[in-house]
Amino acid sequence: MTTPPVEGLLRELAPQVLGVLVRRHGQFDVCEDAVQEALLQAAQQWPADGLPDNPKGWLITAASRRWIEQYRADLARRAREDKVAALTPPPADPAPARDDTLTILAMCCHESLTTASQIALTLRAVGGLTTAEIARAFLVPEATVAQRISRAKQKIKQAGATFRPPTDLTAVLHVLYLIFTEGSTASSGDTLVRVDLTAEALRLTRRLHHTRPDDGELTGLLALMLLTDARRPARTTEHGDLVPLAEQNRGLWDTDAIDEGTRLIQHALRTTQIGPYQLQAAIAAVHADANTADDTDWPEILGLYDLLTALAPGPMVALNRIVALAMVHGPDRALAELSTLDLDHHRVHAVKAHLLDLRGDHHHAREEYDKAATLTLNAQEQRYLKLRSRHPR
Repeated sequence: MTTPPVEGLLRELAPQVLGVLVRRHGQFDVCEDAVQEALLQAAQQWPADGLPDNPKGWLITAASRRWIEQYRADLARRAREDKVAALTPPPADPAPARDDTLTILAMCCHESLTTASQIALTLRAVGGLTTAEIARAFLVPEATVAQRISRAKQKIKQAGATFRPPTDLTAVLHVLYLIFTEGSTASSGDTLVRVDLTAEALRLTRRLHHTRPDDGELTGLLALMLLTDARRPARTTEHGDLVPLAEQNRGLWDTDAIDEGTRLIQHALRTTQIGPYQLQAAIAAVHADANTADDTDWPEILGLYDLLTALAPGPMVALNRIVALAMVHGPDRALAELSTLDLDHHRVHAVKAHLLDLRGDHHHAREEYDKAATLTLNAQEQRYLKLRSRHPR
């Protein structure tokens, strides 16, 4: 077992080491396997022997040796073996200062992969999580995750993905957003929040932002994560029960994260072209600025959702806008718009129940809360919805 400092260091170094190997040798799939073996060796050896003077160089050397061993095993001719042996980096060779994390992340988010495969490969190759850790986070069998990773690496190989920094971060930001979203409100399981996923998404996004601080949407995504995660201490009770936004103890919110997120989004909105992540972060900032739920500037939030709907329309954007619409213009108008939303999702029924409660139609609100409870796979959301069904507002 690794100690926390070693574990954190290995996760930080994993994509850098993988970047060095892929840049030297190509063959993403073989390099990724070699890096994983080197990480495992370090996880077993470093806690007992202490950190090496150059941890990154140590890992590069260990992973390069694994790569060469694998390459030799795959080649039959002696001439090929001699050629590969000449590629062995000297152990004392200082590790390159270049950080290829963004390039590796872009390869993990290659367009040929499914979203599930992109997420799994990103968490392993860039996040440094083991296959078992990823499986636990998403509540799927370890064999399923291993299969996704294996197929993903083969698809990257077949697609002929090149090792070069990305010009478009759209896929990368989407994968990081999905990882954070799953961690922030887990789609299934017994807990509402999976801190391992939110923390990893934040760590990777912050690291990318360090390399591209002028990218407006990357800045917006980092701000959104910070402002959302700032509310985490108040989102559940000490027993893990869900606490809705309006009922949260705002004194528990992380003010440092709110301040940082607010500064980031204000700067991005002033200096870069507006984008969907920036608008979502701006909405989160308006919520964070309210001392109480009653102080929330709902007209401003509705205006931001109108912009978001025009820029990046989608069912969840529409649903969130309907909530803001109800707070500004009342539940009747919001219910009318909700009736046009063709989506059978537990949150649709939960919003409808809330709007019916606001209108005073508690009987039909109970029915909608019950429907929502049957559709969610998250135990804490289910418990909250059943409680609302028994005790409507």
